Amino acid sequence: MKYLVTGAAGFIGSHLCKELVTRGNKVWGLDNLSQGKIERLQELEDHPDFQFIDSCISDDEVLEELINKVDIIYHMAAVVGVKRYVEKPERVIDVNVRFTSRLFELAYQLDKKVIFASTSEVYGKNNSIPFSEDDNRIYGPSTTDRWSYAISKSAAEHLCLGYVKKGLKAVIIRYFNVYGPYADTSAYGGVVTRFVNQLLTNKPMTVHNDGSQTRCFTYIDDIIKGTIEAGSRPEAEGKVFNLGHHRETSILELAETILKVSGINGDIVFQPYKEFYGNSYEDITRRVPDLSEARKILDYDPEITLEDGLKKTLNWYKDRV
Repeated sequence: MKYLVTGAAGFIGSHLCKELVTRGNKVWGLDNLSQGKIERLQELEDHPDFQFIDSCISDDEVLEELINKVDIIYHMAAVVGVKRYVEKPERVIDVNVRFTSRLFELAYQLDKKVIFASTSEVYGKNNSIPFSEDDNRIYGPSTTDRWSYAISKSAAEHLCLGYVKKGLKAVIIRYFNVYGPYADTSAYGGVVTRFVNQLLTNKPMTVHNDGSQTRCFTYIDDIIKGTIEAGSRPEAEGKVFNLGHHRETSILELAETILKVSGINGDIVFQPYKEFYGNSYEDITRRVPDLSEARKILDYDPEITLEDGLKKTLNWYKDRV
């Protein structure tokens, strides 16, 4: 099979490219490196079945040429990272809606299948736990920039399903707090790798507020398996799937678990949201997926425990930090 992966130098996109090539496929990876890092794709640098294209999905000519070459598109490119949502909401909406709309249009015109990477953020602050794919979405005010990402991804899902009604073959997958090697350790990255980086550089792990907010952390290998299954199964077309882990963990418990599995005597400190994100932020207290649809149709069942995933992540970063 021939695949296009947008956002190929991103955290999840790079892992996806490597796994698709390992399985004997030909892959084109598209990324403008505004957030992606080319070193994530070093293993594929000289591989005959992988080609990297340094360009943006906003370049119609490049995008159309690539879509013409492939059977399936994994659309992973997006503006990600909570701090980015707060700082540049206009960029979030531009990339996640306007450019994504053009990709759907080209895929529809050229009769190509799309797997669209969405997010658990679309559920907003709905208190119906666990989140099932057809649950209501509840957002805060437009004056709170934090909601720009959730709303942009929600709008893109509507665009995708609109094209499905016209005949596009597409699957939507909503990721829940993915972590693992190659994830961003900066202030723009996820909480797991920020904690890992702080611990390995002898800094205290910074927990926002009191750390009682919960998430379901999912190791990258489980996510990649589910993502590939979403693109491989015809019965998944036209549907939306949660991909995450069933274990709910508070942010404070996460920090304590990282200390435990690392064997390092680190410290935990607490910081108000406002100090880190500014005034334009609102948190989601709980985020837990209902995985029944993914289990039924994708045979998805995350196998890697939080403790084992954190050990793998810590060991990888120890050689690099």
